[in-house]
Amino acid sequence: MLCLPLDRLLIVGSSGLVGSKIASLAHAYEFETHNTHNTMPSLLPNSTKLDITDLEATLALVAKIRPCAIINVAALTNVDYCETHKEEANRVNVGGPKNLAEAAQQNRSRLVHVSTDSVFDGTRGRYTEDDTPNPINYYSKTKLESETVVAQLSSYAIARPSVVYGWHVRVGGTLSGSTKAMNFAMFVLDKLGKNELVRAIRDQCNSPTLADNLAHALLRLARVTENGIFHTAGRSCLSRYEFALMLAHIFGHPTNLVQPVSTDEFDQVAQRPRNCCLRVQKAEKILQMKFLTAQEGLTEMKRLAQSKPDDH
Repeated sequence: MLCLPLDRLLIVGSSGLVGSKIASLAHAYEFETHNTHNTMPSLLPNSTKLDITDLEATLALVAKIRPCAIINVAALTNVDYCETHKEEANRVNVGGPKNLAEAAQQNRSRLVHVSTDSVFDGTRGRYTEDDTPNPINYYSKTKLESETVVAQLSSYAIARPSVVYGWHVRVGGTLSGSTKAMNFAMFVLDKLGKNELVRAIRDQCNSPTLADNLAHALLRLARVTENGIFHTAGRSCLSRYEFALMLAHIFGHPTNLVQPVSTDEFDQVAQRPRNCCLRVQKAEKILQMKFLTAQEGLTEMKRLAQSKPDDH
């Protein structure tokens, strides 16, 4: 079903970084926006508290709103937490999308679901949508299973971003260990702003994705009719160390505060892929948009921070 102007869009997880960006940009795509939040409060209009692991509540809300499309950005994203809390991770990252998929099917809604680059094992990088996933930690296994659930629908899109970053000011609430306190770029800026050393891994590579760029892609995926998996990531392939160095340079902080460390030196519970960089040509062609390099994305992040810091 093709979404028409002023059709309803339900954003699941709108108080997070990506969800808040989608909500702020949706008007440009002529959607009537409805939002959900759970543990974090939301200042957005039309926002309802929803736990997507509650099937009855999920079915009732979607039936009430009857959205043309649903964009799901809700998940447990702390990789180490998922490794030590597997039952909860499965309930949220697999059970939640399963409930949303059932609601979407009942209401003939298109479901746009956000997955991850780390469904791949990271042995070579530059993955396309046709490459075979092989997750090596429990978080990634739950995300791959959620892809299988969503792919059963008649109208769906699965987006795979990579190390999402962007300017984001939280509005309060209590964070649990299952939730990252801030995205990597904000974490680095916070440390550099305090003149503190930043230890960044030099032997794990990804395609850093500006949240605003990703939000545009997800909104376009809600409008197109093509089903499938879409790599929606930045165009660069960088280590966390290289990314942190670039961030320090663009934001005017001393680069000598950024210290490279190896994976073996870093305390991580779950195993991480070494190179999950993605190719994005398919998504760029179908969505008729360009994904940003890390340099372009960080420059845009700085512009947003300087223009309206309280709105992002």
